[in-house]
Amino acid sequence: MIRARLNTFDVTMIVVSLVIGIGIFRTPAMVASATRTPLLFFAAWVAGGLITMLGALTFAEIGGRFPEPGSYYKVVAVSYNSLAAFLLNWANIFIINTASAAGVALIGAEYLSPIILLEKDRTPGKILLLAFSMVIVLLLLNYIGIKSGARTQNLLSLSKIILILVLALVGLLSRQSSPAIRQAALEVQNPWWLALGLGFISVFFSYGGYQQTINLGADLKDSSRNLPRAVIYGMFIVISCYLLVNLAYWRVLGLPGMSSASLVAAETALVVFGEAGYRFVSIAIFLSALGFLNAILMQLPRACLAMAEDRTLPAFFRKVNPRTQVQEYGLLFLGGFILLSLGFLRTFENIVNYVMFLDSLGIAVVASTIFVLRRKARKSSTPYDGFRLPFYPVLPAIFIFFLLSITVSVLTSKPQQALLGSIFLLAGIPLFLIMRRLAGNKLTSG
Repeated sequence: MIRARLNTFDVTMIVVSLVIGIGIFRTPAMVASATRTPLLFFAAWVAGGLITMLGALTFAEIGGRFPEPGSYYKVVAVSYNSLAAFLLNWANIFIINTASAAGVALIGAEYLSPIILLEKDRTPGKILLLAFSMVIVLLLLNYIGIKSGARTQNLLSLSKIILILVLALVGLLSRQSSPAIRQAALEVQNPWWLALGLGFISVFFSYGGYQQTINLGADLKDSSRNLPRAVIYGMFIVISCYLLVNLAYWRVLGLPGMSSASLVAAETALVVFGEAGYRFVSIAIFLSALGFLNAILMQLPRACLAMAEDRTLPAFFRKVNPRTQVQEYGLLFLGGFILLSLGFLRTFENIVNYVMFLDSLGIAVVASTIFVLRRKARKSSTPYDGFRLPFYPVLPAIFIFFLLSITVSVLTSKPQQALLGSIFLLAGIPLFLIMRRLAGNKLTSG
């Protein structure tokens, strides 16, 4: 049984780490390459932040109305059906979250490698080994208990917030900038609307992750009130940090410099601080990556618990250590799958395109449950005094529309990755039928 041991600050810091660490230190280069001009670059980040806040408000109400363990699965199963919930979470767990975790582990390893490895040793194989080591260490730490994991999470999240604010402040005040750097643009290759659409793919990858926090509904004290607060507070922090640090990147490097910098945050620090700044930021971003991985390992087992309760995963995923509140089997299984993803998805850019097609589609479906929850509450006259999304139903409809636009953008620009993701999604159908049959046989024989 799940016992609530987390407070609002704990979950706010989990929101921050689920979002920051997934891409802001790398994806600005990809957004710059796609948008080609400073105007479109910042338009992508500002519009993405506004739309993401619509999503945060939508999921704040979903979490408030449905504070269950593994709500990302359960709310779809209750609102629609178990097959739809299984397919989304099959993709969410085994592609979106594990691939994202693998991508962030690679980022962390890339930033750490110049600190601990000689230049001749910074091979793809050594970087991959570092990423493997990060995952294994965090698995052991999360095995200790959810509250100790939350304390570690708070420390890592606060450190990354401080890092970003310091980097942004120093970059914005730097004398290394000039009008020529700030006005420089790349050669235009696509119409503005297509360039903006391509930029949105990486922007939304960078803003994603907050929606997973509803999986911790049963772990948070007074969840119906505090979960919406945690989601909104966390996303306000994230969006503020993102806009500030992107201004600093652009002011120091310019758009051409950003597009050619694979490690854009460290390149910015190198210009501003010299070699010492490069090393400091590299270590801090490594810690940021650890924070994201830790947050994934804290919340993702709860989705497996919900699936096991619905007889779509084996019963051992339901087992929770009453002392530590850790799902030990689920944690180790998911950690193993992250390591497997690292072996197959070796570059960060491939992971972004592989993830975004299914991620945006899945978030749109889960977000749509707000309409079902509201309708059911209205029919049953169930009292609810938690957070209510303003300007309903317009705001969630706008959010869902943009998510579906991202899905189409990935489908048209990266059809191979979208096809592979779709095949993996549909492969969940026979697995769902097998799991239900096995669960039914077990119940009958019992």
